[in-house]
Amino acid sequence: MTSKELLYVEDALGHENFMKTCSQKTSAKLKDPTLSAYIGELEQKHSELFNKFLNLL
Repeated sequence: MTSKELLYVEDALGHENFMKTCSQKTSAKLKDPTLSAYIGELEQKHSELFNKFLNLL
């Protein structure tokens, strides 16, 4: 893996981690159970993407 590709993967990992954290915090604050469940699904999706990027290393 080139250094440029490594920088891209590191950036993507940071982005997915940020989105996962934001989703967790938002889901916990929401009172609407349907919306909270949807945000929980987004959190799961970002966790999966984070793991996929991590596996590239």
